[in-house]
Amino acid sequence: MLSAMNTKHFYIAVEGPIGVGKTTLARILQEELGGRLLLEVFEENPFLSSFYHDRARYAFQTQIFFLLSRYRQQHQAVSAAPTAGALICDYLFAKDRLFARLNLEGDELAVYELVHAALAEKIVQPTLVIHLRATTDVLMSRIAVRDRSYERTMERDYIDDLRVAYERFFADYDQAPLLTIDSSDLDFVNRGEDRRYLVGMVRTALQHGPLQQTLLDLESVVEESGASLGRGWSTP
Repeated sequence: MLSAMNTKHFYIAVEGPIGVGKTTLARILQEELGGRLLLEVFEENPFLSSFYHDRARYAFQTQIFFLLSRYRQQHQAVSAAPTAGALICDYLFAKDRLFARLNLEGDELAVYELVHAALAEKIVQPTLVIHLRATTDVLMSRIAVRDRSYERTMERDYIDDLRVAYERFFADYDQAPLLTIDSSDLDFVNRGEDRRYLVGMVRTALQHGPLQQTLLDLESVVEESGASLGRGWSTP
């Protein structure tokens, strides 16, 4: 848990499933807290559109491209964070394996794991990770509203599987202090009170450490996802 963190040199990573609002929240935090903003450049992946039309065929190419792209970004920008001031990023490098395990299997997954393990050793861990949650219905609604061409054929079952995978991932996550925020009923784009609420939670986490989620909240996650969640908080 965080304690008396140096708020001039923090590194925040915002994470969550597709459509949850990671980039939007990262931009808001950068406006409110200052520092540098590091956004994932997913549009440069030449396999992404094909992946959403035929996941089985293009999963390996898509995943390896993202892995190398994310590593390049992280190695260049995040490694400088301790001396370059505050940094806010809209993804966590460790999540790459989450997508890989959802989309790859057999020899392709084995090759991916070898490459990921070699690169992960050189990655700096955040001082605070924000897990942004939402129900599958809310995620699908937000994806439809932003209307990206390559996401129009995205299946609900895939988004639901991804949401559950994130819940399981963060249930056991212990590599950095973790703050989980359920955004299902929040509109931090159009409602000022919701924006202030989120920023206030993050400020508190930076100063005093993230609060623990209530037992009721954890039970609701289990009920919704059907997953068995353990300890801890709670594109390819």
